[in-house]
Amino acid sequence: NAMIRKPAVAGSFYPADPAILHSMVQHFLEEAESAAPVPKAIIVPHAGYIYSGPIAASAYARLQSARDGIRRVVLIGPSHRVAFQGLAISDAEFFATPLGNVAIDQDAVAALLELPFVGYLDQAHALEHSLEVHLPFLQMTLSDFKLVPIVAGDASPHQVSQVLEKLWGGDETLIVVSSDLSHYHEYMVAKRLDQNTSQLIENLQY
Repeated sequence: NAMIRKPAVAGSFYPADPAILHSMVQHFLEEAESAAPVPKAIIVPHAGYIYSGPIAASAYARLQSARDGIRRVVLIGPSHRVAFQGLAISDAEFFATPLGNVAIDQDAVAALLELPFVGYLDQAHALEHSLEVHLPFLQMTLSDFKLVPIVAGDASPHQVSQVLEKLWGGDETLIVVSSDLSHYHEYMVAKRLDQNTSQLIENLQY
C-alpha cells in the first residue's frame, strides 16, 4: 500500500471540492499575466487562497510555457507546528490534494539524506500548510512532475543553500520557496517593509 500524505488544510486554506478548487485556481491563473522568461525559482506566499491566491498565481502563471519541461519541483517551506533542527523530508510516496496525487521524487529524497542535517520527520509534514497550499497551483500549471517536499525547521542559510545546490539541476527543475511576508502590520507599514524585503532578495542580500 502506497504511503500517501493526506491534505491537512483542504476546506480551510483552499476549497476541498475538486471542481470548485479547479475553477478557483484557473480563475486566479487567467487573471494573472504570464510574463516570460520562465523563472528558475519563485518565492510564493502560503496564506489562504482568498488572501494570497492572486499573488501566488502571478508567479505560477509564468510557468505555463514550461508546462511540459519542468519535471521536478523542489518545494521548501517553514515549519509552523513542529520545532526541530535542520530540514525534514517525508516518508510518503505521494502527497494528495483534492485534484489528485503528486508523486514524490525518491531519488532526490535519497540524495538529500546524504546531508547530515536532513532527515525523515513525517510529523513536521502531517499538518503543515506551507507546502500543501502550493500543490494545486503546481498541478494546474505543470503536466508531469515529481515533488521534493522539504519543511525547514531551525536551519541556517548555509544548510538551505546546500540543499538547493544538491538539487539545483537544469531547466527540468523548479525551485519553489514558500514564504509569507508581513501578517500583522498596518497596510502602509507592511507594504514598505515588504518592498524593502523584496529589494534585498533581488539584490541577493540575504
